[in-house]
Amino acid sequence: MKNKAIKLRGVGNTLGALGLYFVGLLLLYALLRLGFYAINVSLFPQVSAMDLGTMLLGGIKFDIVAILYINLLFIVLLSLPWPLKYHSLYQKITKVIFVTTNSIGIGLNLVDYAYYPFTLKRTTGTVFGQFSNEQNLGSLFVDFMLDYWYLLLLFIVLIYGLSKTYDLLKLERPRRIGIPFYAVQTVGLLLVAFLFIGGVRGGWAHSTRPITLSNAGDYVKAPEEMNIVLNTPFSMLKTLKAVRLQEKNYFTAADLDKRYPVIHSPKDSLPFKKLNVVFLILESFAKEHVGALNKAIDNGNYKGYTPFLDSLIQHAYTFEHSYANGRKSIDALPSVISGIPSVGEPFVLSIYSGNKTTSIAKLLGDEGYETAFFHGAPNGSMGFSAYTQLAGIKHYYGKNEYNNDKDFDGIWGIWDEPFMQFMAEKIDHLPQPFFASFFSLSSHHPFKVPEKYAGKFPKGPLPVQEPVGYTDHALQQFFARAAKSDWYANTLFVICADHATVSYLPEYQNTPGSFAIPIIFYYPGGNLVGVSDKLVQQIDIMPTVLNYLHYPKPYFAFGFDAFSSATNNFVVNNIGGTYNFFQGDYYMSNDGVKTTAMYNLKLDRLLKNNLLGKDKPIQDSLEASLHGFIQRYNERMINNKLVAP
Repeated sequence: MKNKAIKLRGVGNTLGALGLYFVGLLLLYALLRLGFYAINVSLFPQVSAMDLGTMLLGGIKFDIVAILYINLLFIVLLSLPWPLKYHSLYQKITKVIFVTTNSIGIGLNLVDYAYYPFTLKRTTGTVFGQFSNEQNLGSLFVDFMLDYWYLLLLFIVLIYGLSKTYDLLKLERPRRIGIPFYAVQTVGLLLVAFLFIGGVRGGWAHSTRPITLSNAGDYVKAPEEMNIVLNTPFSMLKTLKAVRLQEKNYFTAADLDKRYPVIHSPKDSLPFKKLNVVFLILESFAKEHVGALNKAIDNGNYKGYTPFLDSLIQHAYTFEHSYANGRKSIDALPSVISGIPSVGEPFVLSIYSGNKTTSIAKLLGDEGYETAFFHGAPNGSMGFSAYTQLAGIKHYYGKNEYNNDKDFDGIWGIWDEPFMQFMAEKIDHLPQPFFASFFSLSSHHPFKVPEKYAGKFPKGPLPVQEPVGYTDHALQQFFARAAKSDWYANTLFVICADHATVSYLPEYQNTPGSFAIPIIFYYPGGNLVGVSDKLVQQIDIMPTVLNYLHYPKPYFAFGFDAFSSATNNFVVNNIGGTYNFFQGDYYMSNDGVKTTAMYNLKLDRLLKNNLLGKDKPIQDSLEASLHGFIQRYNERMINNKLVAP
């Protein structure tokens, strides 16, 4: 074998070796993915050869992350700019590290060849908790090896082949170790560091979030197919510190169904009203910025920063008490479009992101609606394209489709005004009925507006308020354009924020205020006008719209119908493991075990009087409602029951 080794010479030979080893591992992981699919092919009956090709290409991103993390020590040892790495003992050590660490990755992938049919998902970091209390792990391991002896044999063959393949390359010490050597090697180290950071994050773009499980949705048509795109080491690495829910048993199943039903059935036999539906989700549009929703501030003199939205609200239906279910943009889409809030961590980053879900887009799409999503950032930003794919949205329009960088803001994407005009034009060509959703981006750090609008919008005490004014203007121009289209009068618009922001007004400088957002329903062809004092949250949008349209089938959603006359609904959000729970006039903070604060928001908006322990019947009632939510949420997430039976 030594005589057949490819000898790598020159001062940059270790960089070349790393590249070749890396490519070899990518090929190995592609073969492991094909093997996983071949063994479990009966569980993926809808996957065509073309679909599989897409998944293989998409899987490269996840393989890169796994390979880089698994080989981190090996990469460092070969990248360090010192001549010691050419010593024979050093080379033997690096080989042992390479073979040993990659053996773990190979073994984890092979485990899911057998384990997947039982769990229907890639093994995650929860496996350690699942088996932590087992007293017979040794016998379980032996039984597994006996039952799946062929996988053990395949493992041995692959490790032997990995070892022999490693020996095909031989690093030779450069003849001269001098300034050129150290210069090239140092540059190589910096290059490796740069490539490593981009590789594990999934790209270098400013708006790119570190790649996670839900990003596999970009390459599949159904959530279960994400398991083909993923690899097991990646799934485990990304979920080692994940939030793991535990089933609770506060109520019997029958009592829970009465207290908190999540399967929504038609309330009447009225015909399905196939209005077009447009969701406009506005970045950082906290309720604090909207003058029309703050008439009690400053003795009625507070104007806010959204003059157009203020005027639209006069012809729309909105709420005095409306809240986001999360504090991040990534929380918003599952809440608004799928009726699924985040608890502990964003749903799309959680170990439950591969659960089978539904969405208003999917439900309406099954009834003949065309569906589209618009976001002016580079495609893939925020994981939105992956989520919308899983949500059943057929068309995604991002910066790529806009294809005109003269309107690029230099950081996040296309300025809101031109992109919303682009959206209006695309909607004009959608067959009716349609569902379309938009997510703005200009009202975001570093809080700039286009140069031509410098000084046009009030700056306010918060930096975000000037770009909020710009996006409000963009919204005005969109509605002016849309009002000329034949679909406009037959469209139900829902306008809300993704989350609130840092507050200036004292009324919003508390936990309830930090989640307060506008939620507005506007139907230009109807008489949907008014202001309600009912509690409303983002996860209520989906059931509210479906019930308003008289959607004719049962569906799943955690939220409530905001137009219903019932008043036993509640609002819930969670941050840092603490539940913020709203029901009736009360707000309660609970750490999941005990209540830590309770206030009457109607009488005490500034949270001056903590009622903890002072009104036991009210506190007991709030805690019971919260327990109902926790039991229902955990049960549905853990058991993958996020669709109607």
